[in-house]
Amino acid sequence: MFVNSNRKGNVAELAIATEAANLGLSVLKPLTEHERYDLVLGIGERLMRVQCKWGSYDDGVITVRLRSSYHSPTRGYVTNTYRPDEVDAIAVYCEGTRCCYLLPIGRVAEQGVVTLRVAPARNNQRAALNLAADFEFPGAVAQLEERVTGSDEAEGSSPSSSTPVADGCATSSREEVGAHEFRNRFGLYMERAAAGTEILIRRRGKPYARLGPADLKLMPPPADE
Repeated sequence: MFVNSNRKGNVAELAIATEAANLGLSVLKPLTEHERYDLVLGIGERLMRVQCKWGSYDDGVITVRLRSSYHSPTRGYVTNTYRPDEVDAIAVYCEGTRCCYLLPIGRVAEQGVVTLRVAPARNNQRAALNLAADFEFPGAVAQLEERVTGSDEAEGSSPSSSTPVADGCATSSREEVGAHEFRNRFGLYMERAAAGTEILIRRRGKPYARLGPADLKLMPPPADE
């Protein structure tokens, strides 16, 4: 049966709103049209702008298309993606899995297509993959609540692009992550840390641990064999 894009969008939005309501979240709908977000959800005592998307399922992978385009008389075909100043999260409903997913905009900003893997990769790869289980609605909402609480406790401070760390080391960037997500995607964050990103792990919204690149100058020499 042919299903047009409008029907998919309506089904996805209703499914996501229902899932959010079942979790006890406030669900608000903009009264005006042509906003970049479809819903506003109350998460962690904040209102977050959420764009709803339909996810297509095939061979263990959910594909979410985030790119849109239109024709301008003066600019030709214009392609749009989503930016952090437009939305706070992308919510996805996949009819193939009957599940809703929630992706923070920081993970998908300005990307045209995002894939979520339901089944494990055939080569057992985990790093650099978006595992669908990591973004299922209940767990993802809990992660966002952790981050919102943590940012509130930091009194609005934002991470620096070059944050000094212990022992005089410095990394090129900093990323904050909840303890649950860090456990589920340890391999990915270990690779990012090795590449120079400081990973700050929060537990229940409070700083818990930090992971960064090894400073070889501070490491003891290997024992002679």
